[in-house]
Amino acid sequence: MEKIKSTGNVNRKLTKTIVYIVCILLALLSILPFWIMFVNATRSTPEIQSGLSLLPSSHMMSNLRVLLDKSFDPLQGFMNSFIISSAATLCTVYFSSLTAYGIVAYDWKLRGPFFTFILCVMMIPAQASAIGFYQFMYKLHWTNSFLPLILPAIAAPAVVFFMRQYLLATLSLEIVEAARVDGSGEFKTFNRIILPLMMPAVATQAIFAFVANWNNLFMPLILLTQKEKYTMPIMVSLLRGDIYKTEFGSIYMGLALTALPLFVVYFLLSRYIIAGVALGGVKE
Repeated sequence: MEKIKSTGNVNRKLTKTIVYIVCILLALLSILPFWIMFVNATRSTPEIQSGLSLLPSSHMMSNLRVLLDKSFDPLQGFMNSFIISSAATLCTVYFSSLTAYGIVAYDWKLRGPFFTFILCVMMIPAQASAIGFYQFMYKLHWTNSFLPLILPAIAAPAVVFFMRQYLLATLSLEIVEAARVDGSGEFKTFNRIILPLMMPAVATQAIFAFVANWNNLFMPLILLTQKEKYTMPIMVSLLRGDIYKTEFGSIYMGLALTALPLFVVYFLLSRYIIAGVALGGVKE
């Protein structure tokens, strides 16, 4: 019997070791492309063309100077992208949470068809409505403005779907009834009671929304034509060398500067994702 137990313990330890090794390998594979990007930002164009390297070089400042000489203004690009991404993220997570709360907490006649309509809207790609959207913004004189890139973020069907599923699993309607009995208004109940309960889901969707808006190139490239309104993805997409030489080091530097804020946002909000996963695994 003791022999069987010892054999079982050895098998469990071996399985755990294999799992750890696989997880470490997958983590390294996930990090490797970003590491190569940052390393190439420190290498010269001939070094990049000569082959792959995992060790940084000493050409980071020269690549940055070449980048700035191409009329690339990272501070302006950061500011424009940050304004659009932050405002659009706030609109997305707040109004999507509010919509999901209305679907879950209120029993009204068209609740089912309304949610079905939201699911149908999820199936329509943004590119399909791009021409009509641009014409509409042109008639409103909103081209070269950040408003067309921020206000449509209020309607985010995928986020509404996620928030609804989260509320169905975590929200107890007795809390809402108790707040109403105590005289709390509907918006006060949502802002002070429901929204804090949804914070893990809100933080998770905030990361996805911020990354999507930060990396968005299609709509800003259509709507923004003034150079001072360009976002970071537009600036990076316009990086070109002359007809004789392309400075790959400066292009990688622009890509690294574009990706850097995404790492900061993820590390600031990642603990909420872990909390959301842990909360979803608890059964009453």
